[in-house]
Amino acid sequence: MTQYHNPVLLKETLQGLKIKPEGVYVDVTYGGGGHSREIINTLGEEGRLFGFDQDADAFENRIDDLRFKFVAANFSHLKQYLKYHRVGSVDGILADFGVSSHQFDKGSRGFSIRKEGRLDMRMDQSQNLDAYQVLNQYSEDELSQLFYNYGELINSKKVAELIVKNRIFNHIKTTKDLINLLKSLVPRRFENKFLAKIFQAIRIEVNNELGALKIFLEQATEILKPGGRLVCISYHSLEDRLVKRYIKSGNFEGKEEKDFFGNSMSPFIKVGKLRVPSKEEINTNSRARSAKLRIAEKR
Repeated sequence: MTQYHNPVLLKETLQGLKIKPEGVYVDVTYGGGGHSREIINTLGEEGRLFGFDQDADAFENRIDDLRFKFVAANFSHLKQYLKYHRVGSVDGILADFGVSSHQFDKGSRGFSIRKEGRLDMRMDQSQNLDAYQVLNQYSEDELSQLFYNYGELINSKKVAELIVKNRIFNHIKTTKDLINLLKSLVPRRFENKFLAKIFQAIRIEVNNELGALKIFLEQATEILKPGGRLVCISYHSLEDRLVKRYIKSGNFEGKEEKDFFGNSMSPFIKVGKLRVPSKEEINTNSRARSAKLRIAEKR
């Protein structure tokens, strides 16, 4: 595919969307356009595809096709922008919640533990809040809660305490500054996993990822036609839990409500089982290893 991004679970995604040649589809996490290009190839002349992404780099990689429309916005604005383009309902929606390979590989974006760069982590480069501000301005309690809730770290208090104590003397400016500071907290064999959780927690906070995900799922419910498909690819338990609960119950607590006859009142029907990448895919694309794909159909 494109060098910008290697699409994860591509075959399973296309099968899950159950694409109609004349249908209207949305890829709400366009990224490098790997999934979108295959969707376009499956559509007929009457078909349409919208690609959403708030990252300016994704815009530079947009598809040149009359059936395709790039929307420079976060997926939490799905309903608003489709209405602007006079689209009231769609046949399928794809959401791949992972950070694109391009974002990880570009050190200056600050997403990767393996590349040095300024602590940024903004998906939308025009917003004010970035990783630098989170680490140097949040209180010790705010940081502790952030690492516990979004990184699921049991030693979140120690992490927050160390950051606050050290930033008094030197601001934490780069990914390397942060990594060097936190190395003392874990044995070397667990270092990468620990740091990945730290970076994940900061990234979720900077981009309000879980808040945006909830808004998106609610809007997707309204936008999808009856029988329309929702395909979601998650990369950590926080995202996957929200998607799983929402598909099952139509809410984020997972409380399944039933009508008088005992039928589920969820707006979705789960389609098939949870799908994960094959060993072959993981061997060719290591970033796919934690991916989980869920499919739902609108009632």
